[in-house]
Amino acid sequence: MDLTNFFNYGSLLLIAPCLLPVMVGSIGVNYGQIADNLPPPEDVVPLVKSIGATQVKLYDADPRVLGAFANTGIEFMVGLGNEYLDKMRDPAKAQAWVKQNVQSHLPATKITSIFVGNEVLTLNDSSLSDNLLPAMQSVHAALVNLGLDKQVTVTTTHSLAILQTSYPPSAGSFRVDLIDRLCQTLGFHQKTGSPFLINAYPYFAYKANPTQIPLDFVLFQPNQGVTDPETNLHYDNMLYAQIDAVYSALASLGYSKLPVHISETGWPSKGDEDEAGATPENAKKYNGNLIKLMSGKTGTPMRPDSDLNIYIFALFNENLKPGPTSERNYGLFKPDGTAAYSLGIRGINVVAGGSSGNAVTTPSYPTGSSTDYLSISSATQKRYGHVVLMIAPLLLLKTLV
Repeated sequence: MDLTNFFNYGSLLLIAPCLLPVMVGSIGVNYGQIADNLPPPEDVVPLVKSIGATQVKLYDADPRVLGAFANTGIEFMVGLGNEYLDKMRDPAKAQAWVKQNVQSHLPATKITSIFVGNEVLTLNDSSLSDNLLPAMQSVHAALVNLGLDKQVTVTTTHSLAILQTSYPPSAGSFRVDLIDRLCQTLGFHQKTGSPFLINAYPYFAYKANPTQIPLDFVLFQPNQGVTDPETNLHYDNMLYAQIDAVYSALASLGYSKLPVHISETGWPSKGDEDEAGATPENAKKYNGNLIKLMSGKTGTPMRPDSDLNIYIFALFNENLKPGPTSERNYGLFKPDGTAAYSLGIRGINVVAGGSSGNAVTTPSYPTGSSTDYLSISSATQKRYGHVVLMIAPLLLLKTLV
């Protein structure tokens, strides 16, 4: 990813010319809009470029955003929320949606993927689960009919709660009750060449067990790490261990060649009293260290040669999200365009504080947009209950550091 092309956003982005830019590969950002005070999309373009992101994930297909990013070269993943799954089973409706929301923006806006449904399989809603694969198939068929299937893939996102076992990474396995449905979607991925998407938040594991899980291990800070006893592979951060557990689970079902992308990961800069670790300093370490790690263009211990595509959650703090305080403080930026905290990366000097000089009056929570990600931590124990499987080796690690 090339960080040499920077844009000024008012007086907020100050690029230090004497510093060498970091070359980062495949870093994306989630552009959520559950807020009433965000800047207009045309003012968001330089913010995305200032952090070196070349990929953006939307939770809908907002035409204002897609139009603003035309001719920028930034790749987009657009979303079809869970509320659309039933309608998208109808091939005619799927084709009409693709024509209006994807084809109409190509090629000026580089839409490369559509994710259909968000964490559907772990919602315990059979109506959604029943509609997921047919909806994905209809959207893909629409792309084929319109001659777009070679440039736009179809996928869906999953919570890490689809895992039954996550430690050691080599023993990663999917929940038995989800395997039948998973195999159906996995076959779709293999046939169409689309990636397997996972939302992974080491923050939730730390929040649930702050006295047992070493903070350095989840923040990509120097630490002794843990070793997988079966493969002898060493892990010095939780995210890579989680990713490799997913690779192992896929391999156990015969899908070892499917690429795994991280569609969401992040760390809140503020939280309630009972939300351990939600501070600007920890958010800076998590996201900043992750971007630095990606600059090395190396994969996980299990897949060192595989490209990692990671989307940081999120671009902005979103003031209308329900739930604990952390929900409204995952952003790299505040609504006025100033940095929520410095990422601490050479070549990027996004200054916190200040004023853009532009009145922010455009509500950015468009009518009809998907609200599937309203509260990413509303079911923390349910979604991340499997992390207890990692606690035993981490307890040993904590005694050694």
